[in-house]
Amino acid sequence: MLKSLDVSFNKILSLPEEIGSATSLVKFDCSNNQLNDLPASLGSCLDLLELKASNNCITSLPEDLMKCSKLTKLNVEGNRLTVISENIVGSCTLLTELNASKNLLTAIPQSIGSLSRLICLNFYQNRISSIPPSIIGCSSLLEFYMGNNALSSLPVEIGSLPHLGTLDLHSNQLKEYPVEACKLCLSLLDLSNNSLSGLPLEIGMMTTLRKLLLSGNPLRALRSSLVNGPTPALLKYLRSRLPTDEESGAATPTKDDVISMAARMSLASKELCLGGLGVSAVPSEIWKSSDITKVDLSNNSIEELPIELSSCVSIEALILSKNKIREWPGAVLQSLPNLSCLKLDNNPLRKIPSDGLQAVSKLHILDLSGNTGCLPETAAFSSLPQLQELYLRRMHISEVPSELLRLQQLRVLDLSQNSIHLIPQGFKNLALLSELDLSDNNITILPPELGLLEPSLQVLKLDGNPLRSIRRAILERGTKALLKYLKDKIVEG
Repeated sequence: MLKSLDVSFNKILSLPEEIGSATSLVKFDCSNNQLNDLPASLGSCLDLLELKASNNCITSLPEDLMKCSKLTKLNVEGNRLTVISENIVGSCTLLTELNASKNLLTAIPQSIGSLSRLICLNFYQNRISSIPPSIIGCSSLLEFYMGNNALSSLPVEIGSLPHLGTLDLHSNQLKEYPVEACKLCLSLLDLSNNSLSGLPLEIGMMTTLRKLLLSGNPLRALRSSLVNGPTPALLKYLRSRLPTDEESGAATPTKDDVISMAARMSLASKELCLGGLGVSAVPSEIWKSSDITKVDLSNNSIEELPIELSSCVSIEALILSKNKIREWPGAVLQSLPNLSCLKLDNNPLRKIPSDGLQAVSKLHILDLSGNTGCLPETAAFSSLPQLQELYLRRMHISEVPSELLRLQQLRVLDLSQNSIHLIPQGFKNLALLSELDLSDNNITILPPELGLLEPSLQVLKLDGNPLRSIRRAILERGTKALLKYLKDKIVEG
């Protein structure tokens, strides 16, 4: 049975209706052709998970596509779409990635709010004039690209997207940034080339921001040195202009107030967020719901995980960054069968037992950064066959663990700020790797086999290494050029 079909880069003018007979099709790529439309029979491919039809001449999507309710990725970038059907969006509720950039769209479907699993939403370079309030339903959204459109305002609901980290709004017609959106925990906010004459002072409280881009706005109240300078300095200035609690008449909530509020919110949101409270223990009464899917206890002084955690079998994400956890919490982790994200970075974690990782075999994301010497002599990464992101920064690693090279699903690997001097040829087997951070190590030579990761590898970071075998000019051309250079070395050899 045909599971995957790739007809990209073939200058095809049309697709046959018979394509609908491939009912077992899971992945279909017809990008970079000259298609004017997609056949309606595509709706018969009920098992279709990924559809890529980018860079064609498609003016509309067949309504029958709504039958492909299992779709998780839809890429129609670079076409001539003027509208995306409400029915298609409303039916494909399993979508995690939707890319409709570089089209002629004038609106976002109201049904976008039904995509609660959406992680990346890209409407860059269209003609969209507004974002519907229903965007609040995209509760899993991490990245939202709306640059180069015709937005004049933002809905206040955008401030209720709990996981949003990247918000790109450059080259629009925005006259203000809503105060409600200052509640977002963004790392990147691009507001460049808009019509902003001022900023809400509350932006200064967005302490997670690593980059705030504001150039190209008629900002009169801010000095250009602040606008164009480092983001932390701008945030500090805006915070300094905020009224104090006494001036505003507002009472500072106590730690107990914050904990009680978090407990109440967890009943509806299924998320318990107690980060940055400086607590050494979590009160037992906080666990009001066993249906919690995310627990954030980061930036505290917790040494041991609360036993109540074991009863929260629905937990998918457990954030324990920056605490005082010394022992691997294997017993608690073993009771969380749905755990897919575990962050234990920046703890004084002692050595993980040799069979410790077997308790978290379904992990997609693991962060152990900053835990020097916690990896066992033979790190059993093969116990994590579904792992997609692995972060091992600042761990005094001198050699790349061999078992790490067996992680066939790995997409992001961060080995920065270690003592690695040799890159094994086995990296070429990580066929899905899209981001590799090797910065600040002792690497002098790159194996040509690393070039075989092209085109999947999009980001390769090598700054801070004493590389001698490759000219600086080649390194400065970027990842794509460097991988091509290494690949050519294999051919020459």
